[in-house]
Amino acid sequence: MKPTQTQPPSSSQKGPQLLTDKIKASEVRLVADDEAFGVVSRAEAERIAAERGLDLIIMSLDSSPPVVRLMDFGKFKFEKEKKAREAKKKQHTIDIKELKMGVRIDTHDYEVKMKKAEGFLTHGHKVKLTIRLRGREIQHTNLAFDLANKFVVDLEDHGHLDAPPKLEGRQIGLMLSPGKKK
Repeated sequence: MKPTQTQPPSSSQKGPQLLTDKIKASEVRLVADDEAFGVVSRAEAERIAAERGLDLIIMSLDSSPPVVRLMDFGKFKFEKEKKAREAKKKQHTIDIKELKMGVRIDTHDYEVKMKKAEGFLTHGHKVKLTIRLRGREIQHTNLAFDLANKFVVDLEDHGHLDAPPKLEGRQIGLMLSPGKKK
């Protein structure tokens, strides 16, 4: 008996796929939903599939001999796509909204940024606050940290802080998530 030779599927075909002529295997391990046939010749597997009106689907090409399953490939693909659509419907994406301000922000401008952040947090979005330090403001990082902490305290009813404010180059950044802290 000569060893089976298999050729790996192309990168575009991952997972279960139809048994084609590109895959060179003289023997396969044939499995059906209700019974296991064991190791049979490729011709025998193709004959059984033709009798039952089903397709031969490769489940594991890495094993020796390759594992092949008898099933309706069209129905299999439809069910897989249907599950993917359902999972996508239930998926909730969280957007990150960024607000930028300087250290010397005026009270009215600060209140406008606060209202924007409240709106983002109530709609379920994360808020990233960036406080820019220009010129000699870098020497007064304590003012920027105070502003960042004030921002967090003012929004504690709408969201909670993910990580404490930190200095990143010439700016201070922090991230707020919707909902109260647990």
